[in-house]
Amino acid sequence: MNVLYSLLLVLALVVIPLVGAGALGWHTLFGVFIPLFAVVVFLAGFVYRVMEWGRSAVPFRIPTTGGQQESLSWIKPSKLDNPSTTAGTVGRMILEILLFRSLFRNTRVQLTTGPKLSYGSSKWLWLGAIAFHYSFFIILARHMRFFTEPVPVPFEWLDKLDGILQIGVPTLYMTEIVILAALAYLFLRRVVVPQLRYISLPADYFPLLLILAIVVSGVLMRYFIRTDIMDIKSLAMGLATLNFTVPEGIGVIFYIHMFLVSALLVYFPMSKLMHLGGVFLTPTRNLSNNNRMQRHVNPWNYPVKVHTYEEWENEYRDKMKEAGLPVEKE
Repeated sequence: MNVLYSLLLVLALVVIPLVGAGALGWHTLFGVFIPLFAVVVFLAGFVYRVMEWGRSAVPFRIPTTGGQQESLSWIKPSKLDNPSTTAGTVGRMILEILLFRSLFRNTRVQLTTGPKLSYGSSKWLWLGAIAFHYSFFIILARHMRFFTEPVPVPFEWLDKLDGILQIGVPTLYMTEIVILAALAYLFLRRVVVPQLRYISLPADYFPLLLILAIVVSGVLMRYFIRTDIMDIKSLAMGLATLNFTVPEGIGVIFYIHMFLVSALLVYFPMSKLMHLGGVFLTPTRNLSNNNRMQRHVNPWNYPVKVHTYEEWENEYRDKMKEAGLPVEKE
C-alpha cells in the first residue's frame, strides 16, 4: 500500500501539468512561476534546516567508531575509521562524502539453518547508491548548459565525456542508463526484500518514484518526443536572468518534466533527501575521537547544589540502624 500511495501521488503530479499546461495552456504558470517558487522554497528550506542543525547542541564527542582507537604507542590505531586528529577526521569526511565509505563497509547479517548467524558482504547497495548519486550529479551539471551562455568549458567537457560512446542520434548518455538501472535496483530492493519492505514508508518510495518519473520524462523528451532545444534554452536563460520569455513551440512533455523537478525541489528540504546538507553537520562523523587524550566538559555546566552521601547518612543514620542497613559512621 505504501508503494501504491507513492505511485498515485507521482501520477497525480504528472496529471497536473498535463491538464494545466497541455489542455488549459497555462504555460507561463508552469514554465515560470512554479519553477521560481520551487527554487525559492528549496533555497529557504535548505538554509533553514542547515541553520537549525548548526544551532543544535553537541556538548560531547560522539563519533561513530569503526576501528581501533588511538591509545598506547605500540597499538596501531585506525586513523580514518577512528580518527583522533583533525586531519584524520577530514579524511574520513572526504571518503564518506565522495565514496560512501561507511556504506561500503556495511555487512549483511543472516540467520541460516543450524541455526547459525552469518555475516556477508553487502556491496550491491553501495554500488547502487554511488551509481545513482554520481549519475544524478553529472546529469544536473550537464543541465547547466541551458542556463549559461557561453557554456563554461567544464560543462562542455562533462557533456562530451558522458556521451563519449556516441550511440545513436541523438547521442545516448551513459548516465541516463546508469541512473535508470540504479533507481530500479534501489526501488526493487525495497519491494523484494521482506525486511526492507516491512520498514519502508511512503517517504522511502515517493522520492525514488518521483526521481524516476523525472528521468523517464527527460529521456522521453530527448529521444522520443522531440522538443526544440533552443526554445528550452531561451526559457531557461530567461529564468536565470529574470527576463521571462515563454516560447510557443515547447511541448507539454517539457512542462511535465519541469513540474516534477519543481515538486522535487519543494519536497527536498522537508524530506530524508536533506542528508545532502546534514552529512556535513553530523557529529558522529565530523568530530575526532580524542576522548582518551582530552577531557571534554559540557560548556554550559553550572554549579549544582548536591546532597552528598555523608550528609544523607547523617540525616537518616538512626533509621538506617533500625532497619539493619550498614552505615559508614557509628
